[in-house]
Amino acid sequence: MAKYVLIFNGGGMPETEAEQAAVMQAWGVWYEGLGSAVMDGGNPLSPMARSIASDGAVSDGANGTPASGYTIISADTMDAAVTMAKGCPILKDGGQISVYEAIEMAM
Repeated sequence: MAKYVLIFNGGGMPETEAEQAAVMQAWGVWYEGLGSAVMDGGNPLSPMARSIASDGAVSDGANGTPASGYTIISADTMDAAVTMAKGCPILKDGGQISVYEAIEMAM
């Protein structure tokens, strides 16, 4: 099994406690459906970011589209990982997901 990193972009923040509870329940159902494929449930990411250029210069903000969260899963193939990601609640809230395969490096 390979390891895949799901990077979330966008999505909204619930405004009321009831909306927050519904969103948290939807995420819980998704994670439960993924079962043992979840290697790291991840977390939301702060919009605060700094970028470091190859010359060492540091600037405020992300390079490209800011990430809003991540999850790490295991799957047999990229297609299987994408299928799992398609059930993520962030997609129903206008967010997007990029799926990356993590390459194991021998040390």
